[in-house]
Amino acid sequence: MIELHAFDDQSAQTGALAKAVGDALKASLTATPARSRVTLAVSGGTSPRPFLQTLAGERTLDWRNVDVTLVDDRWVPDLDVASNARLVRETLLREHAADARFLPLVDVGTTLEAHVAALNADPARALPHVAVLGMGEDGHTASLFADAPEWPHIIAPSAARFVAVHPGQAPHARVSLSLNALVHVERLFLLIAGRSKLDVLNAACSAPQENAISKLANDKGVRLDVYWCAN
Repeated sequence: MIELHAFDDQSAQTGALAKAVGDALKASLTATPARSRVTLAVSGGTSPRPFLQTLAGERTLDWRNVDVTLVDDRWVPDLDVASNARLVRETLLREHAADARFLPLVDVGTTLEAHVAALNADPARALPHVAVLGMGEDGHTASLFADAPEWPHIIAPSAARFVAVHPGQAPHARVSLSLNALVHVERLFLLIAGRSKLDVLNAACSAPQENAISKLANDKGVRLDVYWCAN
């Protein structure tokens, strides 16, 4: 199920999404007495920056019980300008959110394949309770690129939680949550802006396509809250 939340300006969009994500995390924390921690996975790139900065100021959330991770990251050192971990440290892990525990996805001290195997074997790497996705013009979300040689594997229902991806056109190898992981996240949000991306999303929803956002949007068990800004 897709629910579209439309906004005329970025400030309204990021404020509404930050509140919705904060509320979802608080609801997840109180859903069961046994749940002491929740995991939030966020996206990198340039578009999420204002949202992450706004979410960092959320003072009503007990950030001490929140684990922050990423839906995907490039296989680069964490100080590299292309690193999503660097973006999270610069934008989200400050103000009130500085109390959160950060779980990055990349360790270039080992190989990509070995690290992905270690992530999948680590019991501390819980499936995110809340995830905020982005989307490319080609319909990819997380790092689930249809032109990657791993495409059949990373969208398979039997795929492990974390997968290694080597995009055909986009730079850098990646670590990503698989499609199988994304469809099992309790609350999924999608942050996009501009008419062209809305057109991509609408096309992906109207008929099955060979891209990740279409696979996700056409899964009848998935609820996706789309926060779209016209500008």
